[in-house]
Amino acid sequence: MSEQAKQSSSWTMLLDYGPLIVFFVAYKLAGSGLQGSLVATLAFMVAVIISIAVGLLVVKRVSPMVWISTALILGFGAITLYLRDPKFIQMKPTFIYLGFAAMLGGGLLRGKALLKWLFGPVFPGLTEEGWRKLSLNWALFFLALAVANEVMRATLTFDTWLTIKVWGVTVVSLVFAVANMPMLLRHGLDPSAKRNPLRRRPSNE
Repeated sequence: MSEQAKQSSSWTMLLDYGPLIVFFVAYKLAGSGLQGSLVATLAFMVAVIISIAVGLLVVKRVSPMVWISTALILGFGAITLYLRDPKFIQMKPTFIYLGFAAMLGGGLLRGKALLKWLFGPVFPGLTEEGWRKLSLNWALFFLALAVANEVMRATLTFDTWLTIKVWGVTVVSLVFAVANMPMLLRHGLDPSAKRNPLRRRPSNE
């Protein structure tokens, strides 16, 4: 059971980050400039569709965030290809970040930590206060990413923007996630329960 959970986690990470890597590689192979950005956008759109299909077949589920992200990628990608203007696919992350920030912030205003619904089994033992703080932290982080993406989109070349989007934002997100661990531990997170599937809280799935 533990091995199955590890495999599921590996597949989920691959499906989440795979299309972004395809976007980056396709741009580098197609060459810089407008043509490269259009080819990369089309490859990105195809990759997310394949990712959704594999997720449903292999992992048997696709997270709500991935569904939302895919819809925006296909929408902004189609506009980018139709108008032959890469700025629209560059705007996609801003809308995703703002959407996630609004979703988490709106949940907190209603007294609900939505991250608990999305990732409850991942953080066993975490208190309600811990979930609220984690949701607030990520809401503010997504808001900061939205602002940063707009600044980069307005000031950097597509090539530089894409490199920072794929590698820089990914590293910053992982660092931010790790930086939250001390707070999570102070609010009841039980790391030993994560390693022992018999001690995990039952999932609502």
